[in-house]
Amino acid sequence: MYEDAARPVVDDDDADLDWCHDAVRGVSRTFALTVDVLEEPMSSYVCLGYLVCRVADTVEDASHIPPAEQAALLETYDAVLDPDDQTEAADFRADVDEWIPQADDRSEDWDTVAETERVIATFDALPTDVRAAVVPPARELVSGMAEFVRRYADEGGLRVDDRTELDEYCYYAAGTVGNLITNLLTRGELAEERVETLYDTAEEFGLLLQLVNVAKDVHDDFTEENNVYLPAAWLADEGVAQESITEPENHSAVAQVVSRTAGYARTFLDDAQTYLEHVPLVDGNTLEAWAIPFLLAVGTLRELAANPEDAVDGSGVKVSREEVFAVVTAASEHDRDSLAEFRETIASRPFHRSATAAD
Repeated sequence: MYEDAARPVVDDDDADLDWCHDAVRGVSRTFALTVDVLEEPMSSYVCLGYLVCRVADTVEDASHIPPAEQAALLETYDAVLDPDDQTEAADFRADVDEWIPQADDRSEDWDTVAETERVIATFDALPTDVRAAVVPPARELVSGMAEFVRRYADEGGLRVDDRTELDEYCYYAAGTVGNLITNLLTRGELAEERVETLYDTAEEFGLLLQLVNVAKDVHDDFTEENNVYLPAAWLADEGVAQESITEPENHSAVAQVVSRTAGYARTFLDDAQTYLEHVPLVDGNTLEAWAIPFLLAVGTLRELAANPEDAVDGSGVKVSREEVFAVVTAASEHDRDSLAEFRETIASRPFHRSATAAD
């Protein structure tokens, strides 16, 4: 018996799918933009694939769960996703129950975890080839997160050591998602060269987005989740220990590492653009669905270049709502050939203030 017994019991498949779409809007504003501009059936395929991964991500980020318990929960969740294992979503839901906050104190991420059975049941109703596209990279994400939790169990939070480990973490957190999306988009008949190009750049597309998050979320990652993704080696170059990154006297030095991380993220921009230039528009896929997070990452990198210390002192680094709206509105009006110009415009100034946006 779950403590949140008041949660609705819904048998209607459409209602479950509607709930999943609403859940994505609650847990990720940026990813919700992608799902909302996809058409069916790809919108639901991506929505469910994302939620399957988000359950694991929420457990991995939970600072109130002891590392050994986190790893065990992630291993159980991996077994739920394994088509050859008998573990059920209800087994994971029962194990995670004691760590789910009470309904009145629960974030939307934890609402999703509380509804794991609904998420998995809705996912299991998808076509077989869709589930086969999602499960392997999703399981790789889950197992990678479990590995990092175990690796840093003594610290009680993740502590990335160097660039190699940063790449490893970003691959598990986002490179796997790039492969998941590519699996979905390449189920049909495509030229071999095009498929190769997509897989050659899919991980880089994910790494770009994750590295932007690493750079912009330094303060919140440490204060809210006890995680430090800025590499210890890079911080040591500036004379700062990972445990001291939010100390006021270190803000300027840590901002240098934020800038370094953002600079590293920029090295993936060209491959990410190549990915966008080759995505097939099949099963309701749209170019703007993937152009939007790419272009918002470009805008965030622009803001990080201007104010890297805002990522450290709690001020926050983000693209304005006005620019987000302008990018989303314009994305549907741009084709592959104009991506480079679109990217260049946003890299130089907020898009809603540009002459291009006003035209």
